[in-house]
Parts: sequence; structure tokens; C-alpha cells
Amino acid sequence: MTQNDHYGTNGPSPVQPTGPEPHPLQPAQQRIRTAWTADELMNMEFPEPKWAVPGILSEGVNLLAGPPKVGKSWLSLGLALTVAAGGQAMDSIPVEGGPVLYLALEDTPRRLQTRMRKILGGDSAPSSLTLATSCPPLPTGGAEQIAQWCERNPEARMIVIDVFAKMRGTSAPGASAYDADYAAVGHAKRIADHYGIAVVLVHHVRKAGSDDFLAEVSGTNGLAGAADATLVLKRSRGQADGVLHVTGRDVDEAEYALRFYAEAGAWQLLEGPAADHTISDSRAKILRYVRENPGAAPKQIAEATELASDLVRQTCSRMAKDVQLIRKDGGYVVPSENGGQT
Repeated sequence: MTQNDHYGTNGPSPVQPTGPEPHPLQPAQQRIRTAWTADELMNMEFPEPKWAVPGILSEGVNLLAGPPKVGKSWLSLGLALTVAAGGQAMDSIPVEGGPVLYLALEDTPRRLQTRMRKILGGDSAPSSLTLATSCPPLPTGGAEQIAQWCERNPEARMIVIDVFAKMRGTSAPGASAYDADYAAVGHAKRIADHYGIAVVLVHHVRKAGSDDFLAEVSGTNGLAGAADATLVLKRSRGQADGVLHVTGRDVDEAEYALRFYAEAGAWQLLEGPAADHTISDSRAKILRYVRENPGAAPKQIAEATELASDLVRQTCSRMAKDVQLIRKDGGYVVPSENGGQT
């Protein structure tokens, strides 16, 4: 069976060029202006960033990292299917449909079919999603092949590379680790910037945890530094199965609690702040009440939540030590709503 047979096409592989074409990333006539006077720049009007998933995945390079087996591939494939067809990403966020390229470089066609069948649950597979299980590294032909796919799909909305390690290529001789990481992401960024498209690079995190989720991304700071946004999917405790930490140049820093439904292979976005879903039920009840009633004292909290008074006092004290609450004037407030000040 040929690679073309895997994808049900009679022509060339989805990311292969259809014939002799110019290098689409480097036409001189398409070079953009890169300098202005201050008044010129302030008088210019720029379009809003194009979003693959509003509020989460914008045009540019998005580094999606997480530990092995956390569900990164399920998440990225689910998003690819939703963005290609249009609908509700993570069962919550409306997305506009359009062509998507998914490079599943650690999968086989059979595994992809099994996963898609589970995610789709009987729905038709979108013809606007192109899948491939092989592609050259970005520096040695991969970037040109992806660019040529973008040329053939001018309305393309997203490209997913799962995993980035398979596409980054070798480092330049003598380059520092930071420079090598920065340059590796740079190949993907040229595509993202040139075509105004969201490029998702699926990556890993370090074994050692950190209070700063950016520090958990495997490799040097050059990876996150070159990316336009970094998303880290982490396992959690409590009611959520994971938390998606997001930060970037065009996206607000945020945390999203997610629940994974194994039988459907789907991640669902949970309503409300992530903290409400990643702690025990008692803490979640207290946190929700204090958020709506800042300054509430333990007795008031106990009466409103119907939790035992001793439990509320002990839990509030522990939450204060964990900086989930802050003591203020005999009561408690939520740190994020008070600038972290007592």
C-alpha cells in the first residue's frame, strides 16, 4: 500500500509538491515593510490576529507541551478535527472551519483512523483535514512542502506538527543549545508569519516539575522564546483531569481546567476558574463562596456552604498557607481579585 492509498488520494502525498513550484516563502515581491516612523506606525490600522481557537490558539507558533501519555495527541487531533469542520472546540469554544494539516509523525494510518473514529463518534470526517505520517525535517525540505500545502489551501487555519522533535532537524555546527532551539522554532515561525496561520508544535516537558510552567518545557528557553505562545497541559487533581496553562504575545495568560473522556477520546473545557476544579470539593465550595462574597468569615462561609464549622476554619487556614485565600479584616478574600495584597 502506498502512502497515497493511506489517505484515499490519487495524487501526490498531502504535503508533497504537485510539481515544479517557486519557493513560496521567499518571493522578493512579497517582502513586507519592517520599519516606520513612530507617527506612521500609530496611524496604521492592523487586522486583528486570526484565531484557530479563539482565546487559546492564535496565528503564529504555538508550542503545546506536556508529559508523555497526558493526552497531547488526543487534544491536538480533536482540535484539528473541530477546526477543520467548524464547531465547538473542547465542547465549548465556537471555531470557524477551514483547511487543517495534521502531521502525525509518531502514528500509523490505522491508529489515526481508530482515534478519529472514537473522537467523531459516528460523525463524518471532514475532507478539509489533511493527515500525513511522514514529512522531512523543516530545514531540509519540510518547510517547503508545508508551504506548498498552504499555497494550495489559501484559507488554511491550522497546522499541527506532532511531534516537533521529528521535524526540527539537526543543529548548526557550533551553535549553542539556546540558539539551536530558537532557530528550530524559527523555521515554523516563518511559515506561520508568512501565511498568517496557527502552527501547533507538540512537544514534551521535563521530568522535574516547576512552579513556573514555562520552565517545564523540555529544552532551553529558546523554544518558548521563539514561539508566539506556549501551552502546557499538566495532569491535575480534584475534579479536573488536566489543566491547560496558556501564555503568549497575543493571548492572555490563563489556566483552563479540562476533563478527559476516554470513551470518546475527547477533552472538555470545564466552566469557571481552573482552581475550582483542581482542589478538593470542600476547598472548591469555599473558594466559590469567597469569590462571590469577599471578606467572608469562617462562620459565614460554614453557614452558606453547609460545611462543618471546624472543617471550614481548618480548610481556610490551610488555603491561606497555600495562597488560595488571603486573610483580610477577620475574613478571607481570593488573591487574584485583590492583586495578591492582604
